[in-house]
Amino acid sequence: MPSAGIAPRRAVQLAALFAMMVAFTAQLVGALLPVIPLFIAASVVNLGLDLVLQHKQPGLLAVLGRIRFDVTVRQLLRDMLILVGLLHIDGINPLEEQAPLTITLLLFYGTHFVCQAVAVLVRRTRSMPFVTRNIDASALRLCDAPPRILSRQTGRRLLRFSVPTTVGMMLTSITTDAYWGGIGLAVSLALSAGGTLYLGTWLLPKKRVASEKQALAWLDDWLAEYRPTVGMYFSGGSSSAYQANMWLSTLASLDGNPIIVLRERFMVQKIEATDVPIVCIPKVANLMRLEHSTLKVLLHPANSGKTSQILRIPSIKHAFTNHGESDKLSSCNPYAKAYDEVWVAGPAARDRYQLADIGVEDKDVIEVGRPQLAPIQPIQRLDGAPADRMTTVLYAPTWEGWDGNPGNTSVILAGENIVRELLADENVQLLYKPHPMTGSVDPRAGAANTRIQAMISEANARRSGERPGPEAAAELARRTEALNALTTSAFRKSADELERMRLQGTPEEGRAAAVAAAVTAWEEAYWNSFPRWEHRIITTARPGIFSCFNQADVLISDVSSVVSDYLSSEKPYAVANTSGMSEDDFRANFPTVRAATILTPEADGVAGLLDAVRDPAQDTLAAERAELKEHLLGPSDPPSSVRFNQAALDLCAKADERRIRMENRLSGIPGQRSQEDVDASETAEHEASGASDTTATV
Repeated sequence: MPSAGIAPRRAVQLAALFAMMVAFTAQLVGALLPVIPLFIAASVVNLGLDLVLQHKQPGLLAVLGRIRFDVTVRQLLRDMLILVGLLHIDGINPLEEQAPLTITLLLFYGTHFVCQAVAVLVRRTRSMPFVTRNIDASALRLCDAPPRILSRQTGRRLLRFSVPTTVGMMLTSITTDAYWGGIGLAVSLALSAGGTLYLGTWLLPKKRVASEKQALAWLDDWLAEYRPTVGMYFSGGSSSAYQANMWLSTLASLDGNPIIVLRERFMVQKIEATDVPIVCIPKVANLMRLEHSTLKVLLHPANSGKTSQILRIPSIKHAFTNHGESDKLSSCNPYAKAYDEVWVAGPAARDRYQLADIGVEDKDVIEVGRPQLAPIQPIQRLDGAPADRMTTVLYAPTWEGWDGNPGNTSVILAGENIVRELLADENVQLLYKPHPMTGSVDPRAGAANTRIQAMISEANARRSGERPGPEAAAELARRTEALNALTTSAFRKSADELERMRLQGTPEEGRAAAVAAAVTAWEEAYWNSFPRWEHRIITTARPGIFSCFNQADVLISDVSSVVSDYLSSEKPYAVANTSGMSEDDFRANFPTVRAATILTPEADGVAGLLDAVRDPAQDTLAAERAELKEHLLGPSDPPSSVRFNQAALDLCAKADERRIRMENRLSGIPGQRSQEDVDASETAEHEASGASDTTATV
């Protein structure tokens, strides 16, 4: 996040803290003197400020909680100051009038703490050892979650239920009649007691979900019935979900019964629309149950700290697919040798692993291509382009990475210069799509990204021309609504994991095809909704990078997987050299830039790049791009999807062979069975378990 936004946020937080302290001080002074107008105003403002902060600044209140000044302490202090104020107001009898108020207030706090205890019990009973999606889990007796204000929002519940008490006490301080305070306290007590009783109904058998033991038994039964064969394993932070999402369509198209295995509960909702069953198993002990399933192969699009846990299951073969390939060192992580196989796109990656000498044997490197690149359209060869035709340039820089290498991203050293050169050309339309993690490590990258977006917005303000009619915006809105209806689930604010599991059960038949068609229609409506002369800043997940590829005439990027993927189109591209190397060394160290125009940090080379795009006769790198494409991504025949699927079949066969060897060792039978024996054995197992004839086995 840019540092420019930190100072104002801190100023607001400090002002809120100061206002709260002033309110408490004013309430104390008004109660002791007593100054009734000050006392009433401070009491109301104090409670109102806390209510607002619960919604607007929960992080600030969390800091107060760490110093033991949490919401319960603050509200108790406010109520005690109110009682002190009533003691000092003439006309209120402490024994006859205030004592009942105090006792009722204590009862209110008693019910509050009882509600807290019930909420803990309810949350525990509604915590499954796993989370699912795209699976019918109705047998687990799933039901709707209790209201969030009762089960999870402790602070908001106490503050809101205290409003009648504060109002009643203030009326008592004005009228000196304890009746109003009693009414307010009675309402608060009724709300708290009633809420506690209502929340307690989730502990009754009718609303109790399956126990942990029952849930795990159900999971075992589901695995036995579904018989998964190949899956994708993923673990990571909230911003890394794109690494898994890019493999969804490929996984869904594999022969067999695919499955997605996750480790973080929040990630279940980060995975994009898919029909593939999703199972999130946070605990290692429960994860080991997969060893007894029919799962044979797991694909890994990323390394994580939790990857080593799933690698402990010997019956499953593991293949590292990565989430993209580039010449950066991160594409040759030594951790790759922990997998049974490393699947790469083409010969370039194979060579890269051997040159890196990190322990990955050449026999374990399998070339499968990049099946998810199918939507990228190839270059349309033209004899010439009109001089006034807009040239669409996609600038898609990568992020700064973890190692601090200045050559990772061009945003810091070259980004503004590149964008300035492009904006100066009146026949250029710029599409700017930065990496979603830009600025997450180096604040300079975030600041440069902000300045680049400001430059583009200012350039748009200076441009004018004909715009699409209102029907274009209406069509985009209609397509957006249709796509959201297919890809998102509407949940109540109070919905928890179990309620979402119930709502996200088995998907409707044909949903995947409907989603694909809706995405295509949305992308067409999106690009038609603005004029070709207008620059675009694209920081949302949609439109995706492949859709941007199809709109662009040329790409400018860094050494990253974006370059390798874009090469499938064979369109011209450029790479910014911010590494400090000479151009010759840069090309020698990074083979993916061999067919690229190299840009300096000062953006030298942009003009020549645009000339080559506009005049094919000046495009001297076309043949090299075609050659480099095959070197990076492998041959076009057979298609990548076929090669990828065959790699999965072959690895599944290796898992079967290992299982047979282990069975023979345990049974003391020498030798190994043939593959025909394996197939016959599996067929018998299917028939014995009553498996469906339509169940596919990899």
